[in-house]
Amino acid sequence: MDIRVKWYYRLGFLLLLFIVLFVFLKLQQIWFPIWKVILIVILPFAISAFITYLLHPLVENIHGRGIPRGIAVLFIYVIFFGGVGFVFYKGIPAFIAQLKDLSENAPYFASQYRDWIEVVQHQTAKWPNALQERVDQGISSVEASLGHLLTGVVNGLVVILNSIVIIAIIPFIAFYMLKDIELIKKACWYLTPRKWRKEGILFLRDVNKSLGGYIRGQILVCVVIGSLSSLFFWIIHMKYPLLLGLIIGITNVIPYFGPFIGAIPVIIIAATISMKLVIFSGIVILLLQFIEGNILSPLIMGKSLHMHPLMIMFALLAGGEVGGILGMILAVPILAISKVGILHFRNHFGKSKRRLAP
Repeated sequence: MDIRVKWYYRLGFLLLLFIVLFVFLKLQQIWFPIWKVILIVILPFAISAFITYLLHPLVENIHGRGIPRGIAVLFIYVIFFGGVGFVFYKGIPAFIAQLKDLSENAPYFASQYRDWIEVVQHQTAKWPNALQERVDQGISSVEASLGHLLTGVVNGLVVILNSIVIIAIIPFIAFYMLKDIELIKKACWYLTPRKWRKEGILFLRDVNKSLGGYIRGQILVCVVIGSLSSLFFWIIHMKYPLLLGLIIGITNVIPYFGPFIGAIPVIIIAATISMKLVIFSGIVILLLQFIEGNILSPLIMGKSLHMHPLMIMFALLAGGEVGGILGMILAVPILAISKVGILHFRNHFGKSKRRLAP
């Protein structure tokens, strides 16, 4: 009887939870504008916190050698933001010029693309109707995906340009976070309930151990791969080397599938120019993957996430289905954090059951 009552309580709680979520979603027009304002306010602090998380080990390393913390922070701060500012100062004009050139040549690429589609449809015209419909559906889905991708890139650039004031505040917030990191830790410690402090510290420590080196190493690898790809594309006289290098660098964050996703726009643009450039572009992409797999990743990444490849592929497919490219980029970090959270919950739940046992 007690077991039945417990199950009734659980089912009732789940039903109530679904009702609350349903009402919450129905009231979206009320809370979404408020959430949008909160997100705009929180976003620069979240980005600054991420930058602080990346640079904190470097500051601690320099500070541990006897250099005052303020000087160590200023040194790392100037190098990091100075380098980022120099790249933006030199790269943004060239990037905008290449993007403008791409938009002006978009009709030509579209006509080339239509010619390819007509060739494919002509070659498959004699196939059975079921296969022909499958091919047409695949072509339509590819067209829709490319359209969404281009729209997303343009909208993202517009958002970045409109948020220039918020972006300008980030270096100052990051500086004070790096400088007063110990005060921030104390504040978080006192704001956390006592019963959660020990478990919270262990959880954050395990997350940092599992994910910290991966994130820092992955970012560094992607920066190097993106820079090398832009250089190699420039050497082989490929159009839009900065733009394509940026795409390859960003998609390289995605394990397994990233290189293929980044190679698609390269091959498409190269195919509109010459078959010789397609071969050279393919050689460059293979060379980049060799450099990453045999030199950069073993040298920079070091320890892996200690997760089975099947789990990572499952997370990538789920992330891609939910959030597209961004979902695939965030899939592995979310999986790593979820793994640590499940292990901590299981250990904590096991301890609670042992305490309650007679």
